Amino acid sequence: MKVITKEFITNVLSKDNAACASIQAGETVVFEMYDCFTNQFLPEEATFENVVRKPGNPATGPLYVEGAMPGDMLRIEILDIELGPVGIVMLGPNSGSERSEFSKKVLKRVPVKDGKAYYDGKVEIPVEPMIGVIGVAPAGEGVSTITPMDHGGNMDCTQIKKGAVLYLPVFAEGGLLSMGDFHAIMGDGEVEDCGLEIEGRATVRVDVVRNEYCVPYPMIETEDRLITIASAEDVEGAWRAATRQMYDFMKEKIGMEVSDAGMLLTMTGNLIICQTVNPMKTVRMELPRYITQSYGFYSIFGS
Repeated sequence: MKVITKEFITNVLSKDNAACASIQAGETVVFEMYDCFTNQFLPEEATFENVVRKPGNPATGPLYVEGAMPGDMLRIEILDIELGPVGIVMLGPNSGSERSEFSKKVLKRVPVKDGKAYYDGKVEIPVEPMIGVIGVAPAGEGVSTITPMDHGGNMDCTQIKKGAVLYLPVFAEGGLLSMGDFHAIMGDGEVEDCGLEIEGRATVRVDVVRNEYCVPYPMIETEDRLITIASAEDVEGAWRAATRQMYDFMKEKIGMEVSDAGMLLTMTGNLIICQTVNPMKTVRMELPRYITQSYGFYSIFGS
């Protein structure tokens, strides 16, 4: 099994980035990742005053997937996420819903062990590891790993976790997959700047999808939900896009009548804010898979 170490990092997802490794479709690979601060604040003595920060959100990669071509999708099955021993949570005056409350940045180091984050002597939080940044090379100019768009990127979606299958559209030959920005735990919305940022390793199986279900935006399959993900300059634009994507998928890919798609979506679809702190805001629409399976659709990988 190939291991892509965290010496291969980038802060821009771009078709001009040279691949650090390549695999055949269907292979399993491990990505090692820094936290979003490049581990600079793990030492106890590190503060915002004495550390010259590197660019944020380093992503490990990119990985070239043989046979992946524009118009295809990458199927990324998340087999495992391993976490480091310490996470960092931060607040500050530059982002978050209550940024006016903070005149300067503050951080807390939180030990993580045996499936729990030990916030203090009173609160133990069960971890729910997720991948904050995961994306391919976009079609046009390179995009910062801080920004989410249709190529993926900094979506900060809590459903990109062990057991989920993420589908990303391919815009450049080989896809050029990169990932980083692990969270040991993060609430939907990421309302205050960040989750519990942590280093770690992700084991993923990557395949290529080339069929009538391919779409030019990210999607997720969990055990019981089909999910569209959209990012826009504001939350309203993102929720409208995520809803339209699901609506169109139900009509055009699954073959539902317009009225059935709308009625089923308003009865059973759940619209959830992923994050509100990045340059583009991200929202997801979730539809129960029993709905799609009733119409003979079981998976983007092939029904």
